[in-house]
Amino acid sequence: MKIEQEELERQIVERMRMDNPWWTTGGIPEDIGRMERRLYIDAFYKLVKDMDVRRGIVLMGPRRVGKTVMIYHTIERLISDGVDPQKLIYLSIDTPIYNGLSLERLLNIAKASLVKSAIDEGFYVFYDEVQYLKDWEIHLKSLVDTYRATRFIVSGSAAAALKMKSDESGAGRFHDFALPPLTFNEYIHLQGLGNLIVPRIIEWNQQKISAFDSIDISKLNEHFIRYINFGGYPEVVFSEEIQKDPGRYMRRDIVDKVMLKDLPGLYGISDTQELYRLFIHIAYRSGCEFSYEEMSQESGIKKETIRRYISYLESAFLIKVIHRVDANAKRLQRVTQFKIYLTNPSLRCALFSPLTEADISIGSMVETALFAQRIQREDEDVFYANWKMGRTNGEVDMVGLDRLHQKPAWAVEMKWSDRYFDAPVELKSLLLFMKKNNLQNAIVSSRTKFGIKHMNSMDLTFIPSALYAYLLGHRTIAQRG
Repeated sequence: MKIEQEELERQIVERMRMDNPWWTTGGIPEDIGRMERRLYIDAFYKLVKDMDVRRGIVLMGPRRVGKTVMIYHTIERLISDGVDPQKLIYLSIDTPIYNGLSLERLLNIAKASLVKSAIDEGFYVFYDEVQYLKDWEIHLKSLVDTYRATRFIVSGSAAAALKMKSDESGAGRFHDFALPPLTFNEYIHLQGLGNLIVPRIIEWNQQKISAFDSIDISKLNEHFIRYINFGGYPEVVFSEEIQKDPGRYMRRDIVDKVMLKDLPGLYGISDTQELYRLFIHIAYRSGCEFSYEEMSQESGIKKETIRRYISYLESAFLIKVIHRVDANAKRLQRVTQFKIYLTNPSLRCALFSPLTEADISIGSMVETALFAQRIQREDEDVFYANWKMGRTNGEVDMVGLDRLHQKPAWAVEMKWSDRYFDAPVELKSLLLFMKKNNLQNAIVSSRTKFGIKHMNSMDLTFIPSALYAYLLGHRTIAQRG
């Protein structure tokens, strides 16, 4: 038995050395080193290096958005900043040979293989795919409390499930960092297309603010449609082979694994096919208004089950539920209707087929793409407005409420058309909502038009949808920095 244990530990150490090549070479693998950095790397690295607050870091996000690559790039930067490569430990918890070993046991084996004592300080320890270890949050809390001069970082793909456990067990000891799918401005950055974008100053609420314009809006729109179809995942952006058959890659590696592995494992779901059917139904109608009653009638699934499934899909960061306010921006007491958006528009391409600029569904995917840039922010409450007044219905696509006063802070109408730039009076619902809620300014996204339309005492700022997506993504990342 002792010989078997020694052999197992030898194999574990061999695996650790394979996954931590910098222990001997002093650097990360060349192929990963050549990969472009996500724009979130600066904010994440700042958090990793900040040792003033003794907390563990929980890096969370959906599958295939580049969490592991960002960890490697963080390790590279730590080495560049003078950290001893042998004090940087990377451990992927889903490695079969690590099965059943605690986080601390893995740490001690790694240290022993490096001839480091248990009390050595200045380590940075990265545990990848931590959701596969039961009670990981209890293990991490103990490590943070015990090894006071070591920085612990864990990552995982089940974002909401990780956040729930982080909030419950890591209060005051963990710091969450969410890595979403690519924003549009990250897509432009990774593709080296920054020459298409130029700074521009626009007037907003009687102030001049920094924004962006394009030297070729038609070319930028081509890339925006490409982003909608393929741009959510770094691997897809750079692979023409995957883009030839996006469904095979994205459906198998992202959607299917979440549906068949992650969610059943975390929540004990038995009927995965039923869940899958509901997701297909939602994905095809991203940006539409739903109700539990209608969804139940159309799918044959009980309303309570649908509620649970929607919660599961949100936990996997596949969808986002947006709630409704009325014409006076009041939240409804009884939630009967709501909108659901894919968190990444390219998920639709994975399930169905790529869209063109003229496709009948492109408007809802443009809307989904704009929402995807904004819902990554934790400091905003985003809603949509919908109301019935007499025989008329009104709706505003996106509304932000001030958290303190619960009053509208901004409103956006999302269009893939230049028609309303020439006929802004047709935006009756938006103008009514602005008047009722004393909003002097609102944004209307267009296809190519940029400018301000003055409507009595109110201003409508028109911005091409691609540029608005770029601006939202830019500001979201800047806020994180």
